[in-house]
Amino acid sequence: MFGIEHGFEATTITLIDDAETHLLEDVTINTFDDCVTLEQWDPGRDRLHKIKLSMNQPKDLAAALDLPEGVYQRQ
Repeated sequence: MFGIEHGFEATTITLIDDAETHLLEDVTINTFDDCVTLEQWDPGRDRLHKIKLSMNQPKDLAAALDLPEGVYQRQ
């Protein structure tokens, strides 16, 4: 399950792990004009983990999900 919210500075996508077995913390994806951030709460360490990506890296990730093993460059 996921939710999408459009704000003034960013669009926020929240990925909710609603599987029946092991539930992980939600992942929040914020898209800004110049970058994308991914955030996930770590209850074991009581802290928020944050990853910052360039605008091209999510596009590469999306393309990689459907490709076999190898090294690629998007055109």
